Amino acid sequence: MPPGRIILLNGASSAGKTTTALAIQRLGREPVQLIALDQFRDGMSGRYRGMNSVAGEPGARGLNVVPNGAVTELHFGDIGRQTLRGMRRAAAAFAATGIDVVIDDLLLEADFLHDYLDVFRDFAVTFVGVRCDLDTVNARETLRPGRFPGTAAGHFDRVHDGCCYDVEIDTAKSTPRECAEAVMAIVAEPPSPTAFEQLRAAIGEG
Repeated sequence: MPPGRIILLNGASSAGKTTTALAIQRLGREPVQLIALDQFRDGMSGRYRGMNSVAGEPGARGLNVVPNGAVTELHFGDIGRQTLRGMRRAAAAFAATGIDVVIDDLLLEADFLHDYLDVFRDFAVTFVGVRCDLDTVNARETLRPGRFPGTAAGHFDRVHDGCCYDVEIDTAKSTPRECAEAVMAIVAEPPSPTAFEQLRAAIGEG
């Protein structure tokens, strides 16, 4: 059985990644497995889901939500980074069985992207930039339970640093179905070279 295809959605919190992923699942004739950062964060032991935890506390070792003036930052400690590495390898394991995968993630650091480039070397990957304007993101954030004000603003631009994409979508200008259709069109006819091939070449790992 050939390996499954991988769609990697990257964008700020509340940019519309999960909504797009669900629309992709609805479009697909074959099963598409959703793997999301939120799932793995929620699966972490509660003591590692920090809220303004300081060095030495368990929360600082996991995923730590840190208010910083008008924005809220996400910090990943050693346990948080280990969890993210596991998530990427879980996605690869699903794809290795022949199941298509859509991933909802925040690439907040260059190392996160570099690990994806390594782990997904043997798979067909469509890299998608998920965007919308900051006002829309902020409005969505206020409606979502468990979200801290300023989280999206804290990484709105940074999440795209160092990235190039096979396709970019704007979830404020297009419906979820239109976004999903744009992504699936690129999955069916990928560019040459793909974004991942360009990124590997740029860092000398082509």
